[in-house]
Amino acid sequence: MIALLLAQALIAVDSPEAAGMSSSALKQTTGIIETSIRRGEIHAASILVARHGKVVLHRGFGRMSASAKADPVQADSVFLLASITKPVTACALMLLVERGDVLLSDPVSRYLPGFSGGERDKVLVRDLLTHTSGLPDMLPENTELRRAHAPLSEFVERTYKTPLLYSPGTSFRYQSMGILLAGAIVEKITGTRLRDFVKRSIFDPLDMQKSALGLAGLRIEQTVQAWTAPDADANDTERFGPNSPYWRNMGHPWGGMHSTVSDIAKLLMTFLSGGRYGLKHILSPATVQAMISDQNQRIHAPWGLGWALGRSPAWNFFGDLVSPEAFGHAGATGTVAWADPRSGVICVILTDRLVQDGSWLRRVSNTVAAAAHD
Repeated sequence: MIALLLAQALIAVDSPEAAGMSSSALKQTTGIIETSIRRGEIHAASILVARHGKVVLHRGFGRMSASAKADPVQADSVFLLASITKPVTACALMLLVERGDVLLSDPVSRYLPGFSGGERDKVLVRDLLTHTSGLPDMLPENTELRRAHAPLSEFVERTYKTPLLYSPGTSFRYQSMGILLAGAIVEKITGTRLRDFVKRSIFDPLDMQKSALGLAGLRIEQTVQAWTAPDADANDTERFGPNSPYWRNMGHPWGGMHSTVSDIAKLLMTFLSGGRYGLKHILSPATVQAMISDQNQRIHAPWGLGWALGRSPAWNFFGDLVSPEAFGHAGATGTVAWADPRSGVICVILTDRLVQDGSWLRRVSNTVAAAAHD
């Protein structure tokens, strides 16, 4: 039994072939990244690929910022994950479901009384994790709040009152504000900040030493700098942009997590292993299965509890070659992480380039998925 559990932890191997992956195919992966760095399409990237727990590719590319004098990116340099934060927030809420503190079928207003009135009373906890709540992705006054350095609590209060876009449970629309309320439920039930709860309940048990919601004492200069658009307002970029102290340390549940490819791979491996990582029990097998299963079959919009799923037309960042059972997430800062239970492959790609249509991430993911063979 101990040997079986140890096999569920990530280990490095000398040859990709030892994990049933093609060395020459993985060179296609690194070639795309190196070419993009050379062309200036991205400035920084880190990648980890594993199969059946065996790490076959783990490298950093480029520099920590656009400056030619910046330090080189290491294999485990820290990036701002953006929306890969969302399934981590979902994990925190699901831990409370496991403990009997929260029911997915309960109305959100049972836990957050301020979110009530009209169709808000129809929004269920599960709707927050499946993007079926009717809430918007971002508040109409998002820029105004960020420019004023509003605290996270102000975002929550505004979300209580913002109009729903459709009747809860009847449609799908990607929404960060639903994940915000999921985090607010965790804080309300536990009486502690979400960033502290995920550290104690997820990051520490998984030995995710470089992961944090917010900066957790890191200096921004110790992290890879996110790309900023050349035409962006310089004052706004400095005040609340992706590299500003305000935004980096806010710890927003929908996108404020910092991490590395290794740490995210540990979380994915935990899901491939039924909730365990090595000897550590993190989530129950029942929770894992629920989180990576399609919860939106009735409305034909595939999504799990927090995790996006393979073949979802609304979220095709995993490429064209993963199985329907694949799960993961992507982030606007140029990040994607996925795992495929059918092939046993894990892929984490972190970059500094803001996602536009996601085609670059899909191309790299395709080369990774194609490298697996039996």
